[in-house]
This record gives sequence, C-alpha cells and structure tokens, in this order.
Amino acid sequence: MAASAAEDFAKAGSVPEEALTAIDLAVRESVANAVKHGNRLDADKNVEITLSIAESVFEIRVRDFGIGFNVEAIPDPTDPSNLLNATGRGILFMRSFMDEVEWLRHPEGGTVVRMAKKL
Repeated sequence: MAASAAEDFAKAGSVPEEALTAIDLAVRESVANAVKHGNRLDADKNVEITLSIAESVFEIRVRDFGIGFNVEAIPDPTDPSNLLNATGRGILFMRSFMDEVEWLRHPEGGTVVRMAKKL
C-alpha cells in the first residue's frame, strides 16, 4: 500500500519513469524495516510516511515508533561471512537506489529514515 501510494504521488509530480523503481524499492525496504526492526512487529505501533517533491528532489521520510537502532552496527551484507544471511540487505538497497539516506532520531520517539532521489 505504501509503495503504490508513493508511486501515485511520484507520477502526479511528474517524476521520471526511470526513478520510479528506485523509489518503489526504497519505500518497500524502509517500511519493512520500520515494521520489523523499528516497531519490533508490534501491531499497536504505526509507521508514518511522508512524501514530498521540491527543487527536483523526491524525498521520502519513514518513521517508526520503536526504540531505535545504530545503523552503523548493522553487519555489512557484502562481507563474505554475511553473504548467506537471510536478512540484512535492506539498508544496502536503500543506499544503492537513493541519492541520500540518513537515519534520525525523532524528538518524540522512534527513528526516521530520510531518503532523497534527485530528479
């Protein structure tokens, strides 16, 4: 649902077709991470998504309501010892598909991943 809403928003904002796949994958990965890792699969916690287009930049913000995590502590999925792990590639994908990716603590709790795609 979030990915299709992001695609509709992007198309309405005349985002070039070649950027849509990157946006779709980034939204899917960030929302999955927010649900699983941020909110720890707690059905009582929401995920908040904000989309904007300004000055030729498509920006996505995904906020969880969990306790947060240290993104630098996530094992490198390209390290040979991690290649067979079933998880751990979402952050790599987001960084690959988007031009900017950062994690911020929300002042009211939770983590916000902010991603930007230059158009």
